[in-house]
Amino acid sequence: MRLIHRLEEWLIATLLAVMTTITFTQVIARYIFNYSFVWALELVTYLFAWLIFLGMAYGVRVGSHIGVDALVKALGVRGAKICGALGAFFCIVYSVIMFVGSWIYVDKMYTIGILAQDLPIEQWIPRTVLLLGFGLLIVRFALLLWRILTGREAGMHLADEAADALKQALTDASTAHADEQTRK
Repeated sequence: MRLIHRLEEWLIATLLAVMTTITFTQVIARYIFNYSFVWALELVTYLFAWLIFLGMAYGVRVGSHIGVDALVKALGVRGAKICGALGAFFCIVYSVIMFVGSWIYVDKMYTIGILAQDLPIEQWIPRTVLLLGFGLLIVRFALLLWRILTGREAGMHLADEAADALKQALTDASTAHADEQTRK
């Protein structure tokens, strides 16, 4: 699993770096050399889609998706576990529905054989990220559900923005106080 995690992180970082490089090159070419790469916007758009769909599953793995969990926290440990299991189950159902719909869509794009507007590839090729993204999402939510049901996790991990903001405020206050003490 560690190799898959590393591959996923490497792929996301590479996509972001390639998108940034292409966009930066396009801006330099356009504003300094008065030249534009016709394919740049379409390629960056496809890469951004790949970044989003791979990032969904990554977000589930690291618990960075935000959610409203005030009610779930008020239910206690057992209630949070039940809500987390139900939430993970419904996320699996949603992801399966989207995977099936994506399969139908990509299959139709393959059957029709439409080329991309500016790139010499068929449109179904970059759209396979739908299958990959929702497939990974199914796996991530299934693993999360398994960990909840086996007691390895208490519920769905969501980003707790309030706790993060409080922690950051305390860190900032502590740093400011230390700086003030250093100046004295």
